[in-house]
Amino acid sequence: MANELIGKQEIDTVFETVSVLIKQAKLRVAARINSEMVMLYWSIGKTISEVLLHGEKPDYGRGAIEDISARLTLEFGRGFDKTTVHRMVQLYQEIPEEEKVATLSQQLSWSHFVELLPIQDDLKREFYATLCANEGWSVRALRERKNSMLYERTAISKKPEETIKNDLLAVRKKGEMSVDVAFRDPYVLSFLGLEDTYSEKDLENAILAEMQKFILEMGSDFAFLARQKHFVLDGDDYYIDLLFYHRGLNRLVVIDLKIGKFKPADKGQIELYLRYLEKNEMRPGENKPIALILCADKSEEAVKLMGLDEGDIRVAQYLTKMPPKEEFEKRLALAIANAKKSLDGK
Repeated sequence: MANELIGKQEIDTVFETVSVLIKQAKLRVAARINSEMVMLYWSIGKTISEVLLHGEKPDYGRGAIEDISARLTLEFGRGFDKTTVHRMVQLYQEIPEEEKVATLSQQLSWSHFVELLPIQDDLKREFYATLCANEGWSVRALRERKNSMLYERTAISKKPEETIKNDLLAVRKKGEMSVDVAFRDPYVLSFLGLEDTYSEKDLENAILAEMQKFILEMGSDFAFLARQKHFVLDGDDYYIDLLFYHRGLNRLVVIDLKIGKFKPADKGQIELYLRYLEKNEMRPGENKPIALILCADKSEEAVKLMGLDEGDIRVAQYLTKMPPKEEFEKRLALAIANAKKSLDGK
């Protein structure tokens, strides 16, 4: 009799609610297991490093690591081969701060750490670990961003070491992202499949057709709002190419597309767009709008003279074809070296 009084809709509602509770609990358990495993590996690495290797690199005690690995495998089964044990030692030696590993282990899997460990530069590793945790990258996404040299293309890489540390700390502790962390130069838009000759409209259409890939290149905090956003000022019509919102920056982002070289006159148009958005579109609690001029080429000297390497208007080059990796590495390394040299000279 009681079952007849309970409707199917009520049963369905309870089933859905309980299903969500079970799934959430499973996710929490999986996250806890992952965190415990990473911290176990870190502790094993610490013990081997301090007791057997006396702080030396893993290659110093290759024989000892192989011996430990064989005995652990015999006692506890798979998961303790010599390569994995070698990485445990690396994890402790590269990130000796237990609190930092404990925090990252809440968001990153052991496979993420395996991708991060080969990065030799501490700041670069910190950058990838911080953004990976903040934006929820998969292991595959982390690998792809490393291969595309994301760090070297991000404006923050060209800043002083202390600035980099402070900006990454703000992301890690408060989720606050600086423009230098969010913006890149150059952007690689090879996925657009553009021919050698194309118009700004072709570029815009290609971006809209490949919006998911475009946002992956820009950064996952970007949210698309409008194309050719129209407004009227003193009877004249104006159109903003692309308008985004960036969650980490908490501000509107204008993207202006140029198929040619950046011209100083482009700045005036963008300033008008920003002032209009600030007055008419900005919501309470948001930061002032910011703009990114994406161009096929630019003069670094002109950009610096106009103060566009800082502030609310940034200029970045885009590439429609990915250059050979060696050439790309040299180019980015030179850009970083020149930027840091320029800062040292101030």
